[in-house]
Amino acid sequence: MTAQAALTFFLAVFIFGITPGPGVFAILARALAQGAWACSWLALGMVISDICYLVMACYGLAMVATHWEEVFTLIRLLGAAYLLYLGWKMWRAVPELAQGEVDTSRRGALLSFLQGFLISASNPKVILFYIAFLPTFMDLSQLSHEDVFLAAVLTLIALMLGLMLIAWAAARARRYFRSPQAMRGLNRVAGSIMASAGLYLGVKG
Repeated sequence: MTAQAALTFFLAVFIFGITPGPGVFAILARALAQGAWACSWLALGMVISDICYLVMACYGLAMVATHWEEVFTLIRLLGAAYLLYLGWKMWRAVPELAQGEVDTSRRGALLSFLQGFLISASNPKVILFYIAFLPTFMDLSQLSHEDVFLAAVLTLIALMLGLMLIAWAAARARRYFRSPQAMRGLNRVAGSIMASAGLYLGVKG
């Protein structure tokens, strides 16, 4: 991959990362409810899932995945159901919990990471993006391990940057909601966003 192709790839992945979809909605909802820092492991889970799809696409395994329609549909529906569940929990959370401390324990970080991984893995448009996208920047017939590694690193940086910028912006808006009534309304907005992401994922497929 040339330097120009790498830069173009980075910018394209960055734009893809901030395009509205289930992952962005989940980041928005979490940032509105708990702040930007609470989104870090969630975002990392999404990014690692994307990188797995990227590697699959690079080595031609994406075509195999297209034959697992039933399994993939089940994963997508489970992801949609989980987003709906998270939306319901956010909607019902009391204002004091919305302003509470973020769970920074190892268990909390792992749970957030798995949430993010499931959200991205449940979205079939992610793997379709990489299948159609990679040939623009790489000759897949002459792909080296170094090219795959570089693409993975660029994807990691671009997606984390995009997702955390969204989280930071949403968290800034959260600062204006201080009263219990405002926090309750913000919680319900966040819950509605999360539930809408679940509905989108379940219906669009």
